[in-house]
Amino acid sequence: MTVLHQVLAHLRAGRWNEAHNLVQSDASQLGAWLHGILHIQEGDLEDAEYWYGKADRHFRSRGSLTEELERFEAALPRGEGSVR
Repeated sequence: MTVLHQVLAHLRAGRWNEAHNLVQSDASQLGAWLHGILHIQEGDLEDAEYWYGKADRHFRSRGSLTEELERFEAALPRGEGSVR
């Protein structure tokens, strides 16, 4: 299971702090996007916009939280132990 899959597992289980702490260890664009999604969930839109920029994604044209998570999961390479 990759770090980003672990972050999603924490997110789904309501362990926001664990998800946020873990996502910081992934420096990829996907990691930045998921970091931004976590900030949206927390209501911290300023930091979310920062992380969307790091992920080279358009923050202002994003979808709902549910849509963003679906898009993220579709973009995440499936690996062994995927939580999909």
